[in-house]
Amino acid sequence: MNLKEDIRPISYIKSHFADMLKHVNDTQRPIIVTQNGEAKAVLLDTETYQKMVNALGLLKIISQSEKEIEKGKVIAQESVFKKLKTKYGHQTK
Repeated sequence: MNLKEDIRPISYIKSHFADMLKHVNDTQRPIIVTQNGEAKAVLLDTETYQKMVNALGLLKIISQSEKEIEKGKVIAQESVFKKLKTKYGHQTK
């Protein structure tokens, strides 16, 4: 993060919005939007936002999996592979 370039007051964003959109898309760095000296929002390019959403989704799955493990709701790997092999056999493409 570049504090000089990546933190902007809302008044600046309003008058330079197209430039700010170009900046976040070119650098893939977020811009912190301030109002009355306080951080109020973040402006992100869509690719970075999508990566964050995907990462959060994976973290949610990991968290749910850890809870299941703690509860003892696990299946041995060998059992899973045996069931898959029985169900799908040696199918070829």
